[in-house]
Amino acid sequence: LGSVDPQLQHFIEVETQKQRFQQLVHQMTELCWEKCMDKPGPKLDSRAEACFVNCVERFIDTSQFILNRLEQTQKTKPIFSESLSD
Repeated sequence: LGSVDPQLQHFIEVETQKQRFQQLVHQMTELCWEKCMDKPGPKLDSRAEACFVNCVERFIDTSQFILNRLEQTQKTKPIFSESLSD
């Protein structure tokens, strides 16, 4: 196997990030819709609107917390493949 073209590798990374972002948006939309929407109508009432805002903010906070925790864990523990080679 030859070396991977850096531009192709960058493109794949960017597209993977886009896909992950879309998955997060889909999860957030589904979760908040189920939690906040009692009966669909032409307008959101103030309670549903406040619920959606709160739900989205908590979802973002939680996602950020998990990402930060994973980053900390990766920095403090050796990578699995590296530990196998030792």
